[in-house]
This record gives sequence, C-alpha cells and structure tokens, in this order.
Amino acid sequence: MSYDIIIIGFGKAGKTLAGALGNDGKKVALIEKSSKMYGGTCINTACIPSKTLIEEVGRGESFKDAMDRKIDVVNALNKKNYDNLADNENVDVYTNTARFKDNKTIEILDGEDVKEEITADKIVINTGAKNNIPDIEGMDSTRNIYDSEGIMELDKQPDSLVVLGAGYVSLEFISLFTKLRTKVTVIDRSEHVLIKEDKDIGTAVYDDLVEAGVEFVSGTETKKVSNDGDSVLIETDNGEFKADVMLVATGRIPNTEGLALENAGVNLNDQGAVEVNGHLQTSADNIYAVGDVKGGMQFTYISLDDFRIVYNQLKAGGSRTTESRGAVPYTVFIDPPFSRVGMTASQAKKKGHEVVEGKVPVKEIPRHKVNNDERGVFKAVVDKDTDRVLGASLYGKSSEEIINIVKLAIDHDITATALKNNIYTHPTMAESFNNLFDV
Repeated sequence: MSYDIIIIGFGKAGKTLAGALGNDGKKVALIEKSSKMYGGTCINTACIPSKTLIEEVGRGESFKDAMDRKIDVVNALNKKNYDNLADNENVDVYTNTARFKDNKTIEILDGEDVKEEITADKIVINTGAKNNIPDIEGMDSTRNIYDSEGIMELDKQPDSLVVLGAGYVSLEFISLFTKLRTKVTVIDRSEHVLIKEDKDIGTAVYDDLVEAGVEFVSGTETKKVSNDGDSVLIETDNGEFKADVMLVATGRIPNTEGLALENAGVNLNDQGAVEVNGHLQTSADNIYAVGDVKGGMQFTYISLDDFRIVYNQLKAGGSRTTESRGAVPYTVFIDPPFSRVGMTASQAKKKGHEVVEGKVPVKEIPRHKVNNDERGVFKAVVDKDTDRVLGASLYGKSSEEIINIVKLAIDHDITATALKNNIYTHPTMAESFNNLFDV
C-alpha cells in the first residue's frame, strides 16, 4: 500500500504530525509496536505517570492510592490518543514492528514474518529512547531490580530502596520515595548531585535531601548485584548495601534496534542516535527523525517543537529549524522543584560575558509563609554590559511555572531591569523577580 507519509512511533512528535497531516488530507500510516505505548513514552511510562505519582504523594495519598490514580490517568490518555488518530479517516494505525526495506519502503512485521510492505515518499522515525542498563555482574539475573518504567509498576511500597545513579530522573524518584518514608540510599559515580548546575543550587538540593533522610554514597562504582533472599545485595568499591528494591536510572539511549536503518542509508552518530540536520532530515533526505531517537534533550516539548519543524518543512519550505527553539527551560520535579533556563554564571563567564548575579533565598520571598516552605534559592545571571538576561536557576515552590517567564525574557531581549520593575501579583513566587533581577 502507498501512503504520502509513514511515521514509525506514536510519540508526541509523530502522533501530532500524523493528526495534522491527516487533517490536511494526506494519507498517513502510523506504526506503533505496542498498544501500551499509544501516545508515546511521556504519557505511558515517563512524565505523566511519574508526575501523577509525585502530585498524589505530595497531597498525602498512600502508595496504593497514588498508583491507582496513576493507572487511571495513563489508561485514559492512552485511549484518548489512540482514538484521536483512529477516528481520522486519513490515518491508518498499525500495531506492529516496523523495519526498513529501503528508503521508501517499510516492512510491517508480525513477529519475525513480514506481514505486508507499505511505501511513502516521506518517512519519519519517532521510536524514542530506552533505559540504559549498565553492564554489571548479576544485573540480568537478580530479582527486584527495576528501571524507571518498572519502578512505577510496583504493587507494594518498598521499605528500603537503593538507587543507582543521581541524574535528573533519579532525583525525582529519590524525592518521591523519600516523601513516602521509604529509606533511600543513592549510589553514584559522581562526587555530587547536579554537578552541571549552579553550585549553590546543587548544594541546597543535596542538603535538603540529606535532611529528608537520603543517604548518598558518592564517587562509588557498583561491581556486582545479587539476591540475599528477596533483598537486593549491591557490592561496590565502597562496601556492600542491601535493600528491598533497586532502581537503575543511569540514563537513556536512542531506540534504533531492529529498524535496519542501514537499508535506508540512515546514519547514526557516535552516541548511537540518528544523525539529523537543522531541519531534522537524516542522511537520507526524504527521511526525518524526531523526538528522543535523534539524541539531545529528551523532553516532550522538544518533541512537540520537532513536529513544528518537520510540519513546516513539509508545508512551507522549512523556515523553522532547531535554531528557532530559543532558550530551552527544564524542571526536575523534586520537592521543591528545581528549574533552569539559559546559562549558569560559570558557563556565561566561559563564553566571555562579564556577569552579575542575583540571588534570593526562598525564605526571603513573602509567599514562602503562605506555602509554609522556606526551602530553596533563586539565582539569576545577567550580562553586566547589556543588561540581558543570560539564565536563571530556580529551586523552590512554583519554579516549574515561573521559569517560563525567564525563557520569554531571554528569547525576546527583555532586560533584567524590565523584569525588576515589572508589577507582579502578591503574594506569589514570581514577585521575587523584583529583587532577583535587581543587580
């Protein structure tokens, strides 16, 4: 069968592109190998379920009630995403594995057998990423070890948890289980958490987690894992540790296995990601890659912007590129959340800027009294000569919302003085900008 476009993967970029092109009258094939992944990683196994758990536990719900709520949310969104495309008369959804035969032909597989072949002049790869499991002795055979997806399928709250890795995903689960009063021990190669972030922020996050009961075992290599009864025994170069459950959160890698990209002339980079240009074209110029499979920042909103770039390329000649994104904000949903956009002071200085920094402890923001939470610190980086905002690192309540104000300031050259003199509602965390940008 022939289509105008074939999209492999039901993630944010792919599903949005399929719907938009279908509405435009294009004949679209969308291939997703698992019905559990309609809507993509974020909805089914990442941001939405994890943030739902964090929200429910933050409201004081039990582990079981939080898990039940998470299941309801995921099931509802999974079904909604499937129905939205299945109801589009121009979109055919295949629940199968896909494999390239050549740069315009996709084999639809039923197990190992080729069920049918479909063709299109344009193809989009949207297969996402998968958890990176380190090569540690016993990892494949030891029970009660989970990745970031499996840990959200537990039917019972563990009394103790060892977390391997202290990256952004790890920190969210560390915060979640600590709030549930699970004893959490973190084993990591690095000497400190958030080592790429502002030092004051990293120290504040670390101190708050330690105060909450988290034990950090830093600068440590894990050598072997095994079971001691139902417990997991972790042997490291810094001693042995035991817990009911172990979470392995050591990053994610592009999911290209089984696609036979070589048949289509699609190249991978040194990190195993699909290589793309600014228009998200691969080395085969009729094939695009969107979302996590192309490497780089793994955020749903980046995938949404990938849709904009490819849709613009197909519809309007490609004026939008990856350079159009502007500053990209992100949030780590620990308690309280940490959010950042732009550069830290150290990064700005390395790029030749003469900087001034603003710093406001959350305990000095009036809203902290209402929140009954004085934890955190807000920091801003400003170019001394031009008054341009270069970045902000916000650790505290509501940072996930107000960081977007700073992105707009960076992208549209709104000065620090303008942010300082702006009128904000009271009492809010945003009104801290009156002081934060008074540099």
